[in-house]
Amino acid sequence: MLKEIYFCIGNQIDTDFADKVREAADYLNGEGIKTGIMYPDPKDITREKLLLALMENGKEENLNDILFLTDSELISECLVYSGAYVVGIKHAGNVSESFSGLKYVFSEIEEVDLDSYMKAYQRYAHLPWEILETERCLIRETTIEDVDIFYELYADPEMTRYMEGLFENPEDEKRYTRDYIEKVYGLLGFGTWTVVLKETGEVIGRAGYSVRNGFDDIELGFLIGTAYQRQGYAYEVCKAILEYGRTILQFPRVITFVKAENHVSIHLCEKLGFVRTETVDIEENIYGSEYHDGARVPSDKAQYGSYVKLSLQF
Repeated sequence: MLKEIYFCIGNQIDTDFADKVREAADYLNGEGIKTGIMYPDPKDITREKLLLALMENGKEENLNDILFLTDSELISECLVYSGAYVVGIKHAGNVSESFSGLKYVFSEIEEVDLDSYMKAYQRYAHLPWEILETERCLIRETTIEDVDIFYELYADPEMTRYMEGLFENPEDEKRYTRDYIEKVYGLLGFGTWTVVLKETGEVIGRAGYSVRNGFDDIELGFLIGTAYQRQGYAYEVCKAILEYGRTILQFPRVITFVKAENHVSIHLCEKLGFVRTETVDIEENIYGSEYHDGARVPSDKAQYGSYVKLSLQF
């Protein structure tokens, strides 16, 4: 878990930037996060010297409990090589630094909020982001551990009556989920998430956003396990996710596709504010029964179903 945020600053000349770093550290301390600041000289830095400095400060044995921030690409390379989690810092005095290989680079460091630091750390540490909460539910990113529970939810034939199921082999589903976490969550910052009951910690379904080939708008999708249906969870979760899409992700509109015969879900979408626009044929089961690193089924084996397209303009 994240125990400390540490600033390794190579630019010691820019007093204004140094003040902003201290301001950021003071803010984090006020939020209950331990912070530290180092000023290693990037002209004289080596991985060995940096590790020695970290050991002197008691950091060497628990690098994965720390999020490091630096304005020096050389320092970032040394930290990454040592196995640390690193975020770059951009400012007026280091415009030439590219920070290649880092997942995150912050600018205006004095304005970065705690949530942004936490999300950067969680991504590096392979921990799921908590997206939002409703009165009864937590919506968070999916983990590999969720997959076995998904198979229990999907075991009821009613769950796949109107939507695609999981891969036949759970190991295929787990490999797909690993790729999804890295390539979808990591690239887009959103996706299909796991729905958890706050009171009990039970996984009760999935909901979130996706991008479907052939359509420009973001798509809402949702699934609640049979045992948890008819209790208002789908409406509660989808309403919150739509508000998140409008206010945080700033989508101008959202679409959804529902099997034409799934009257209950169509009614729910209309209750959420969606309007029917047309009926379309949608390709189903695009990866087939086995997962082969994202390879789609050949076009001559593609399967299609008839879906009602509904749209919601924010």
